[in-house]
Amino acid sequence: MHIEPGLVTGAKLLLGVATATTAAAFTAKTAWEAIRAQGVASLISQAAIGTVATFIFFELMPHYAVGVSEVHFILGSTLFLILGTAPAAIGLALGLLIQSLFFAQADLPQYGMNVTTLLVPLFAIAALAKRIIAPGTAYVDLSYGQTLALSTAYQAGIVAWVAFWAFTGTGISTESLASVGTFGAAYMLVIVVEPLVDLAVLAAAKAMRGLAGSGLVTPRLHNAA
Repeated sequence: MHIEPGLVTGAKLLLGVATATTAAAFTAKTAWEAIRAQGVASLISQAAIGTVATFIFFELMPHYAVGVSEVHFILGSTLFLILGTAPAAIGLALGLLIQSLFFAQADLPQYGMNVTTLLVPLFAIAALAKRIIAPGTAYVDLSYGQTLALSTAYQAGIVAWVAFWAFTGTGISTESLASVGTFGAAYMLVIVVEPLVDLAVLAAAKAMRGLAGSGLVTPRLHNAA
């Protein structure tokens, strides 16, 4: 989902700054809510886990340049289910920043666009989860259909934002439509794999009830809302 250097240039880069600032403000709001619910130490611990996980997803796991961007196994819905909205958002933003600063400096001008692409779909699935998951259901008890819905929504959001940035940078043309289409089709693989990863991780978490109350995972992982 990294926007390729040179795709969006000049004053258009400021749009990414604006959207990232809005995402940061919403992250701050959710972080404050998490602190009030769990405490600052819990938020820091969970965000640190999210940061390390995000760095691994982007830098160490397989990723391929396809069309206008790169296909990564971001596992955003997994981070959301295990850590909660605020820690996942902070982890995604910091993990991406560390990768950009130390391993892919060419991505720094696109950081605002890239972080927007990661965070806005995360906030969308947090809202979706409230609609499709009953308050009495812990995340470890989710069905395949529920995890598929969350994963599909997250990855669809990624593709939509990549398309937006691509069309912002180059305009809508036959070539740009084909390139975005190729990227979107490649992401279907992620949509197939991620729900299975979610279920595997949730099953492991269900077997580790000792994590409940540890401050390392979201309380909703093992408990009803």
